[in-house]
Amino acid sequence: MAARYTLRQLECFVAVGEHGSIAAAAAALLLSPSAITGALNELERTFAAQLTIRRKAHGVTLTPSGRYVLAHARSLLRTASDLQSLAASSGDQLRGRLAIGCYSSLAPTLLTELLAEYSTEHPEVELEFHAGTQHEIHHMLLSGMLDVAISYDLAVPAGLAKRKLADSVPSVVLPADHRLAGKDRLALAELVDEPMVLLDVNPSRENTEMMFSAAGLTPWIRFRTTDFETTRSMVARGMGYAILVQRPAGDISYEGRKLAVRPIHTGIRHVPVVVVWREGTKLSAAAEAMLALVVRLHASSANQTRLPS
Repeated sequence: MAARYTLRQLECFVAVGEHGSIAAAAAALLLSPSAITGALNELERTFAAQLTIRRKAHGVTLTPSGRYVLAHARSLLRTASDLQSLAASSGDQLRGRLAIGCYSSLAPTLLTELLAEYSTEHPEVELEFHAGTQHEIHHMLLSGMLDVAISYDLAVPAGLAKRKLADSVPSVVLPADHRLAGKDRLALAELVDEPMVLLDVNPSRENTEMMFSAAGLTPWIRFRTTDFETTRSMVARGMGYAILVQRPAGDISYEGRKLAVRPIHTGIRHVPVVVVWREGTKLSAAAEAMLALVVRLHASSANQTRLPS
């Protein structure tokens, strides 16, 4: 059955969804507001569903049906753009746009490598990348704003497909001169009376809380941060210890102060790192290439117990 809507109508609808008003969408697409309104009306008539709630001076709000259509419309528009780029290059060189996301604490060690390798292999693809909280990244995937993303396999919502890349193992991070730094590994019970600097973003907070709860312990949380490197810098200054999963190549803070990183006694669960994408979505050729690259670079890590530091 032939589609009774046009790509231009979808483009207008997506612009309204992203900009929040007909006037702003019209300015972004260099069209008249009446043209945007006409496209929305036709689309709603074709779909036999109300996609938007329009109020003067209050912009446009998407209905639940509208939010569902928005995610799929973005995907269709990217596929159409991808097809046009492939046709223009006769398939010799991959072109198009790709949006990749990554949980912020994973970005320095995983995302930068992917961007560099992908740019070398597919220089004609226009790359966008977003680093944020796990909730933000998953939401952007579900709403169609991202093609693929890297995250921990914790609280991954329904509607997202995933593939395991590697296991990460939480470690204790201490000031280099801390009294416990001389030990080969530490038990959580040895830490409960020490001040903690908690990386207070999920899933890091959730994972840390679950570790102590499973051991029947309650940590003394003295400071909370929302930034990975700030956490490490506070630890390096002797303000407490931290439980972190990622480990940069050097055990030194941004200020050049030394850190001691020690494994935790057995019984601590591994935290899988996964590549995720929207379930049931036909990935563009550019996204398929990124997915293949992620798997190729980390296939050897999938059966190991931690990511390389």
